[in-house]
Amino acid sequence: MDVIGLTGGIAAGKSVVASRLAHLGAFVIDADVLAREAVAVGSPGLEAIRERFGDGVLAPDDTLDRAALGALVFADSGARADLNAIVHPEVHRLYHERLAAVESADPRAIVVYDVPLLVEARLAEEFALVVVVHAPAEERLERLVSLRGLDRASAQQRVDAQASDAERLAVADVVIDSSGTLDETIDQVDALWQRLVAERDGHTGVSDPLS
Repeated sequence: MDVIGLTGGIAAGKSVVASRLAHLGAFVIDADVLAREAVAVGSPGLEAIRERFGDGVLAPDDTLDRAALGALVFADSGARADLNAIVHPEVHRLYHERLAAVESADPRAIVVYDVPLLVEARLAEEFALVVVVHAPAEERLERLVSLRGLDRASAQQRVDAQASDAERLAVADVVIDSSGTLDETIDQVDALWQRLVAERDGHTGVSDPLS
């Protein structure tokens, strides 16, 4: 089953694109949702985190205290690597569980994996098609300040922590330009969907749906 990788920088509008694709009929798997499930109460991932970092990273209700854990791992690259070694395999396992369930239910489903850090994790080659939702870094910075209420320094830090615009665009098979109006973005998503469906129904794959 071909899977489409969807990514974009913070505040680029990726969630809008993912929601529209889901509305149109795509099966969207959200990496952020899987990451939360990987450390849910009772999960092997959360137990492994407790064993590695101690009970201090758990809240009173036994959920993960993300602030406490963050205080430990952001200041210690070794601890951060240990955390990634716990969480990433769990996310990978959950992803393949979802994928198998979709393939069993509908082998012709168009699957979209919403991965914010696709470029950073060097996952581009895993997908039949990589869709990048793009708005220039400066515009995304302004959105973080005006729409999300961040101060400019914090917003800049979040933008800088991710791959650059050039790095994302370098792996893109399709670019959704989200720097215009919402309607303009939606129109691009709708056009992409029409071509994906046509490619699927023509049994020619999805490697270049906009050709």
